[in-house]
Amino acid sequence: MTSGNNGASTPEDDDPFGYLYADGQANGAQPPSGGYGYPNSVNRVRAVGQRQYGQPAQGQQQTAAYGQMPQQQGAYGQSNAHYAAPETFPGGGAPTAPQQPARGGGSGRRGPNTKGLLIGAIAVVAAVVIGIGVAMMNGNSDDKAGGNASPTPTTSQNTKPSKSPTGASSTDLPKTDAKDLQLGGGATTASDVKGAKADGGTYVTGFNNVGASMTWTVDMPKAGSYRLYVHYSIPAADANATLTVNGKSNQQPLGMKNFIKSSDTDFAKNWQSTWAPVTLTKGTNTLTLSCGQGNQCNALIDQLWVQ
Repeated sequence: MTSGNNGASTPEDDDPFGYLYADGQANGAQPPSGGYGYPNSVNRVRAVGQRQYGQPAQGQQQTAAYGQMPQQQGAYGQSNAHYAAPETFPGGGAPTAPQQPARGGGSGRRGPNTKGLLIGAIAVVAAVVIGIGVAMMNGNSDDKAGGNASPTPTTSQNTKPSKSPTGASSTDLPKTDAKDLQLGGGATTASDVKGAKADGGTYVTGFNNVGASMTWTVDMPKAGSYRLYVHYSIPAADANATLTVNGKSNQQPLGMKNFIKSSDTDFAKNWQSTWAPVTLTKGTNTLTLSCGQGNQCNALIDQLWVQ
Protein backbone atom coordinates (compact mmCIF):
# COMPACT_ATOMS: atom_id res chain seq x y z
CA MET A 1 0.00 0.00 0.00
CA THR A 2 1.26 3.47 -0.88
CA SER A 3 0.63 6.72 0.87
CA GLY A 4 -2.45 8.67 -0.09
CA ASN A 5 -5.78 7.34 -1.26
CA ASN A 6 -5.41 4.13 -3.26
CA GLY A 7 -9.01 3.81 -4.05
CA ALA A 8 -11.32 1.29 -2.70
CA SER A 9 -9.88 -0.08 0.46
CA THR A 10 -10.79 -0.36 4.04
CA PRO A 11 -10.41 2.81 6.14
CA GLU A 12 -7.79 1.21 8.32
CA ASP A 13 -5.62 0.64 5.25
CA ASP A 14 -5.40 4.38 4.50
CA ASP A 15 -2.45 6.27 5.82
CA PRO A 16 -3.93 9.19 7.85
CA PHE A 17 -0.65 11.05 7.54
CA GLY A 18 -0.19 10.60 3.80
CA TYR A 19 -0.70 14.28 3.19
CA LEU A 20 2.59 14.91 4.97
CA TYR A 21 4.63 13.14 2.26
CA ALA A 22 5.34 14.31 -1.26
CA ASP A 23 4.06 11.15 -2.87
CA GLY A 24 0.91 11.32 -0.76
CA GLN A 25 0.23 14.86 -1.80
CA ALA A 26 0.84 13.78 -5.44
CA ASN A 27 -1.81 11.12 -5.02
CA GLY A 28 -4.29 13.71 -3.72
CA ALA A 29 -4.04 13.01 0.00
CA GLN A 30 -5.76 15.73 2.03
CA PRO A 31 -5.45 16.52 5.71
CA PRO A 32 -8.36 15.31 7.79
CA SER A 33 -11.14 17.79 8.37
CA GLY A 34 -11.49 17.02 12.11
CA GLY A 35 -8.10 18.44 13.13
CA TYR A 36 -5.08 16.22 13.75
CA GLY A 37 -7.04 13.17 12.71
CA TYR A 38 -9.57 13.40 15.54
CA PRO A 39 -13.20 13.92 14.62
CA ASN A 40 -14.98 16.94 16.00
CA SER A 41 -11.69 18.40 17.28
CA VAL A 42 -11.96 22.05 18.25
CA ASN A 43 -8.59 22.78 16.67
CA ARG A 44 -8.31 23.65 13.03
CA VAL A 45 -5.39 23.54 10.72
CA ARG A 46 -4.14 27.06 10.12
CA ALA A 47 -1.19 28.65 8.50
CA VAL A 48 2.06 28.91 10.40
CA GLY A 49 2.32 32.25 12.22
CA GLN A 50 -1.40 32.70 12.57
CA ARG A 51 -3.47 31.67 15.56
CA GLN A 52 -6.88 32.45 16.87
CA TYR A 53 -7.51 33.49 20.52
CA GLY A 54 -10.70 33.10 22.40
CA GLN A 55 -11.99 30.63 19.74
CA PRO A 56 -15.31 32.27 18.96
CA ALA A 57 -18.27 30.17 18.04
CA GLN A 58 -18.84 29.18 14.46
CA GLY A 59 -19.92 32.14 12.38
CA GLN A 60 -18.14 34.73 14.53
CA GLN A 61 -15.40 36.77 12.87
CA GLN A 62 -13.37 37.69 15.99
CA THR A 63 -9.82 36.51 15.32
CA ALA A 64 -6.39 37.80 16.17
CA ALA A 65 -3.08 37.36 14.57
CA TYR A 66 -0.37 35.43 16.35
CA GLY A 67 1.58 37.67 18.78
CA GLN A 68 -1.27 40.21 19.15
CA MET A 69 -3.42 40.69 22.23
CA PRO A 70 -7.12 40.02 21.87
CA GLN A 71 -9.52 42.86 22.37
CA GLN A 72 -10.49 43.33 26.01
CA GLN A 73 -14.12 42.93 26.82
CA GLY A 74 -14.18 45.69 29.40
CA ALA A 75 -12.07 48.25 31.24
CA TYR A 76 -10.29 47.40 34.46
CA GLY A 77 -12.65 47.33 37.39
CA GLN A 78 -15.73 46.81 35.21
CA SER A 79 -17.71 43.63 35.07
CA ASN A 80 -17.15 41.25 32.21
CA ALA A 81 -20.26 40.31 30.30
CA HIS A 82 -18.92 36.81 29.72
CA TYR A 83 -18.22 36.26 33.44
CA ALA A 84 -20.83 35.25 35.94
CA ALA A 85 -20.17 35.23 39.68
CA PRO A 86 -20.54 31.87 41.44
CA GLU A 87 -23.39 33.11 43.57
CA THR A 88 -25.46 33.70 40.43
CA PHE A 89 -25.50 29.99 39.67
CA PRO A 90 -28.16 27.80 41.28
CA GLY A 91 -27.13 26.77 44.78
CA GLY A 92 -24.48 29.48 45.02
CA GLY A 93 -24.05 31.17 48.40
CA ALA A 94 -24.57 34.83 49.16
CA PRO A 95 -21.52 37.00 48.78
CA THR A 96 -19.71 37.66 52.02
CA ALA A 97 -17.66 40.71 52.88
CA PRO A 98 -13.96 40.08 53.48
CA GLN A 99 -13.02 40.09 57.13
CA GLN A 100 -10.70 42.82 58.26
CA PRO A 101 -8.11 42.16 60.95
CA ALA A 102 -9.20 43.42 64.37
CA ARG A 103 -7.58 46.54 65.66
CA GLY A 104 -7.12 47.92 69.11
CA GLY A 105 -9.44 46.30 71.64
CA GLY A 106 -11.45 44.27 69.04
CA SER A 107 -12.24 40.60 69.39
CA GLY A 108 -9.58 39.58 66.85
CA ARG A 109 -5.92 38.76 67.44
CA ARG A 110 -4.34 40.93 70.13
CA GLY A 111 -0.76 41.89 70.97
CA PRO A 112 1.14 40.86 74.14
CA ASN A 113 -0.46 41.80 77.44
CA THR A 114 2.26 44.17 78.68
CA LYS A 115 0.08 45.44 81.51
CA GLY A 116 -0.25 41.93 82.98
CA LEU A 117 3.51 41.33 82.71
CA LEU A 118 4.22 44.61 84.52
CA ILE A 119 1.84 43.73 87.36
CA GLY A 120 3.46 40.29 87.71
CA ALA A 121 6.98 41.79 87.89
CA ILE A 122 5.90 44.27 90.58
CA ALA A 123 4.37 41.45 92.62
CA VAL A 124 7.61 39.42 92.48
CA VAL A 125 9.72 42.40 93.61
CA ALA A 126 7.31 43.12 96.47
CA ALA A 127 7.50 39.49 97.65
CA VAL A 128 11.31 39.58 97.66
CA VAL A 129 11.40 42.83 99.63
CA ILE A 130 8.96 41.47 102.22
CA GLY A 131 11.01 38.27 102.58
CA ILE A 132 14.23 40.21 103.17
CA GLY A 133 12.52 42.39 105.78
CA VAL A 134 11.19 39.36 107.67
CA ALA A 135 14.63 37.70 107.60
CA MET A 136 16.29 40.83 108.98
CA MET A 137 13.71 41.12 111.77
CA ASN A 138 14.22 37.47 112.75
CA GLY A 139 18.00 37.91 112.71
CA ASN A 140 17.81 40.92 115.03
CA SER A 141 15.54 39.10 117.46
CA ASP A 142 17.91 36.11 117.54
CA ASP A 143 20.84 38.37 118.32
CA LYS A 144 18.95 39.97 121.18
CA ALA A 145 17.69 36.69 122.59
CA GLY A 146 20.77 34.46 122.36
CA GLY A 147 23.76 36.78 121.99
CA ASN A 148 25.24 36.47 125.48
CA ALA A 149 28.87 36.59 124.33
CA SER A 150 30.11 39.99 123.25
CA PRO A 151 32.42 40.11 120.20
CA THR A 152 34.57 42.80 121.88
CA PRO A 153 36.07 42.67 125.38
CA THR A 154 34.20 44.58 128.07
CA THR A 155 35.69 46.57 130.91
CA SER A 156 35.44 43.52 133.17
CA GLN A 157 37.73 41.62 130.75
CA ASN A 158 40.59 44.10 131.07
CA THR A 159 43.95 42.33 131.22
CA LYS A 160 45.41 44.86 133.60
CA PRO A 161 45.42 44.10 137.37
CA SER A 162 42.03 44.79 138.91
CA LYS A 163 41.38 47.48 141.45
CA SER A 164 40.08 45.02 144.04
CA PRO A 165 40.71 41.29 144.74
CA THR A 166 37.12 40.23 144.17
CA GLY A 167 38.21 37.46 141.76
CA ALA A 168 40.03 35.53 144.51
CA SER A 169 36.98 35.13 146.72
CA SER A 170 35.39 32.69 144.28
CA THR A 171 38.15 30.10 144.81
CA ASP A 172 39.17 27.85 147.68
CA LEU A 173 42.80 28.99 147.53
CA PRO A 174 44.32 30.82 150.49
CA LYS A 175 43.82 34.52 151.19
CA THR A 176 45.02 36.76 154.04
CA ASP A 177 44.52 40.27 155.48
CA ALA A 178 47.17 42.68 156.73
CA LYS A 179 46.47 41.89 160.42
CA ASP A 180 47.45 38.21 159.88
CA LEU A 181 50.85 38.95 158.30
CA GLN A 182 54.20 38.67 160.13
CA LEU A 183 55.74 42.18 159.96
CA GLY A 184 59.39 43.28 160.38
CA GLY A 185 61.88 46.12 159.76
CA GLY A 186 59.61 48.87 161.03
CA ALA A 187 56.45 47.85 159.11
CA THR A 188 53.22 48.15 161.15
CA THR A 189 49.42 48.16 160.67
CA ALA A 190 46.99 51.08 160.55
CA SER A 191 43.42 51.85 159.46
CA ASP A 192 43.36 55.63 158.98
CA VAL A 193 43.25 55.64 155.16
CA LYS A 194 39.86 54.77 153.74
CA GLY A 195 39.32 52.25 150.94
CA ALA A 196 41.17 49.20 152.32
CA LYS A 197 39.40 45.85 151.59
CA ALA A 198 40.84 43.94 154.56
CA ASP A 199 38.82 43.18 157.68
CA GLY A 200 38.37 46.37 159.71
CA GLY A 201 40.04 48.47 156.98
CA THR A 202 43.50 47.42 158.28
CA TYR A 203 46.59 47.80 156.07
CA VAL A 204 50.40 47.62 156.39
CA THR A 205 52.17 51.00 156.59
CA GLY A 206 55.80 52.01 157.23
CA PHE A 207 56.88 49.81 154.35
CA ASN A 208 58.82 52.65 152.68
CA ASN A 209 62.02 51.82 154.56
CA VAL A 210 64.87 49.52 153.50
CA GLY A 211 64.60 46.31 155.49
CA ALA A 212 60.82 46.54 156.08
CA SER A 213 59.06 43.25 155.34
CA MET A 214 55.86 41.26 155.63
CA THR A 215 55.69 37.43 155.55
CA TRP A 216 52.75 35.15 154.77
CA THR A 217 52.89 31.43 155.60
CA VAL A 218 50.41 29.61 153.39
CA ASP A 219 49.33 25.96 153.14
CA MET A 220 48.74 24.84 149.54
CA PRO A 221 46.55 21.82 148.61
CA LYS A 222 48.83 20.83 145.71
CA ALA A 223 52.01 21.91 143.99
CA GLY A 224 51.91 24.03 140.83
CA SER A 225 52.32 27.43 139.24
CA TYR A 226 50.14 30.19 140.70
CA ARG A 227 49.71 33.94 140.84
CA LEU A 228 50.32 35.92 144.02
CA TYR A 229 47.90 38.89 144.07
CA VAL A 230 48.58 42.01 146.19
CA HIS A 231 46.03 44.77 146.93
CA TYR A 232 47.79 48.12 147.52
CA SER A 233 47.57 51.92 147.36
CA ILE A 234 50.20 54.40 146.15
CA PRO A 235 50.36 58.23 145.98
CA ALA A 236 49.92 58.29 142.16
CA ALA A 237 53.53 57.06 141.70
CA ASP A 238 54.86 53.62 140.76
CA ALA A 239 56.28 51.40 143.51
CA ASN A 240 57.89 47.92 143.73
CA ALA A 241 59.15 45.37 146.25
CA THR A 242 61.30 42.24 146.41
CA LEU A 243 59.37 38.95 146.41
CA THR A 244 60.87 35.84 148.02
CA VAL A 245 59.25 32.38 147.72
CA ASN A 246 60.43 29.67 150.11
CA GLY A 247 63.73 31.56 150.67
CA LYS A 248 64.39 32.17 146.95
CA SER A 249 64.01 35.66 145.48
CA ASN A 250 62.16 36.06 142.19
CA GLN A 251 64.20 37.35 139.32
CA GLN A 252 61.93 40.39 138.94
CA PRO A 253 60.51 42.55 141.75
CA LEU A 254 56.79 42.79 142.41
CA GLY A 255 55.57 45.83 140.43
CA MET A 256 53.02 48.09 142.13
CA LYS A 257 52.44 50.54 139.32
CA ASN A 258 49.92 53.33 138.84
CA PHE A 259 47.69 51.21 136.62
CA ILE A 260 44.67 53.48 137.10
CA LYS A 261 46.63 56.49 135.78
CA SER A 262 45.73 58.60 138.78
CA SER A 263 47.13 62.10 139.26
CA ASP A 264 45.76 62.53 142.80
CA THR A 265 48.30 61.80 145.57
CA ASP A 266 45.59 60.87 148.06
CA PHE A 267 46.13 57.21 149.10
CA ALA A 268 42.38 56.78 149.65
CA LYS A 269 41.73 57.28 145.91
CA ASN A 270 44.44 55.00 144.54
CA TRP A 271 43.62 51.46 145.71
CA GLN A 272 44.32 48.83 143.01
CA SER A 273 45.91 45.39 142.59
CA THR A 274 48.81 43.60 140.88
CA TRP A 275 50.18 40.03 140.65
CA ALA A 276 53.41 38.06 140.14
CA PRO A 277 53.95 34.42 139.06
CA VAL A 278 55.04 32.00 141.80
CA THR A 279 55.79 28.27 141.97
CA LEU A 280 54.48 26.65 145.15
CA THR A 281 54.81 23.17 146.65
CA LYS A 282 52.15 21.05 148.24
CA GLY A 283 51.84 21.95 151.92
CA THR A 284 53.46 24.89 153.71
CA ASN A 285 54.98 27.74 151.68
CA THR A 286 56.56 31.03 152.86
CA LEU A 287 55.97 34.21 150.82
CA THR A 288 57.84 37.43 151.80
CA LEU A 289 57.57 40.98 150.48
CA SER A 290 60.47 43.21 151.49
CA CYS A 291 61.85 46.67 150.71
CA GLY A 292 65.44 46.14 149.55
CA GLN A 293 68.12 48.32 148.14
CA GLY A 294 66.91 49.96 144.93
CA ASN A 295 63.22 49.29 145.61
CA GLN A 296 60.57 52.05 145.61
CA CYS A 297 58.39 50.90 148.51
CA ASN A 298 56.08 53.88 149.22
CA ALA A 299 52.87 51.79 149.30
CA LEU A 300 50.11 50.63 151.64
CA ILE A 301 49.24 46.87 151.47
CA ASP A 302 46.07 45.37 152.94
CA GLN A 303 45.50 41.93 151.30
CA LEU A 304 47.35 38.97 149.68
CA TRP A 305 45.84 35.91 147.96
CA VAL A 306 46.80 33.02 145.66
CA GLN A 307 45.01 32.28 142.42
